[in-house]
Amino acid sequence: MKLKLLSCSVLALPLMMAFSSAKADALSDIQARGQLNCAVYSDVPPFSSPDPKTRQLVGMDVDLCTALAQQMGLKLNLMPTSIEARIAVIATGRADVLIANLAYTKTRGKQIQFSDPYYVAKEMLVVKKPDVDKTKADFKGKRISATKGTTSEQSIHLAGAKAVTFQDAASAFLALEQNKAVGFVTNTMTGIKMITQAGKDGIELGMIKEPMALEPIGIGMKQGEPALLTKVNTSLKAMDDDGTIDKIWDKWIGPNTDYKMVREEKVQPLSSLKFEPLE
Repeated sequence: MKLKLLSCSVLALPLMMAFSSAKADALSDIQARGQLNCAVYSDVPPFSSPDPKTRQLVGMDVDLCTALAQQMGLKLNLMPTSIEARIAVIATGRADVLIANLAYTKTRGKQIQFSDPYYVAKEMLVVKKPDVDKTKADFKGKRISATKGTTSEQSIHLAGAKAVTFQDAASAFLALEQNKAVGFVTNTMTGIKMITQAGKDGIELGMIKEPMALEPIGIGMKQGEPALLTKVNTSLKAMDDDGTIDKIWDKWIGPNTDYKMVREEKVQPLSSLKFEPLE
């Protein structure tokens, strides 16, 4: 009887090891499948949104997914997701990677793992033209507007200012225009567009030079997948070195687009960046 039980245990061991290995190594599963399931926004231009003519998803993050799959030698399967569901789609393993202008925060870092950032987004303070040359310290204790529940709001608290929040960016921006706040915090891309639009309406605005907060943008993956993380980081570095990321950047948000963004940082380990993570 003991011999029979031992035999069963020995036979079961390889099966258990194989199951454990499959569960623990997402990269092997992806390579065996031959397809990268990449989650992107369903409708957030210029990152990922339906083309008006073809209805196919297009945008910066779509192109990054395409380039990453090619670099990894895989076919691509795009998985549209919402802002609210983007963390869950990775944490539950429904998608392999998430490319959705995803900023590293303390909370997200506990939920999923991040690749090396491929750029650093900045929370910027938009102000009336006379205040453009001021520093962040000059706004301590002052009323600054932002969209409620965002990292923009967090950055105001970190600066020691008083956050005046609204349900949407347009309302928060209007508070600045109507002098209900001395500044409005948003990401650089949104800030540039709003400043340009305000200029057309005869309102002179600008951004102070010092960022309110830094937000490293990376690729999201499920926790506990070191092989996948290493592969994605290696692929990102190769895409950076051969100019692929720069080309995608320039196409969608570069200096010759409405966003007029300049890519200043290259792919680098998160640990090499000097910044205070937001919650």
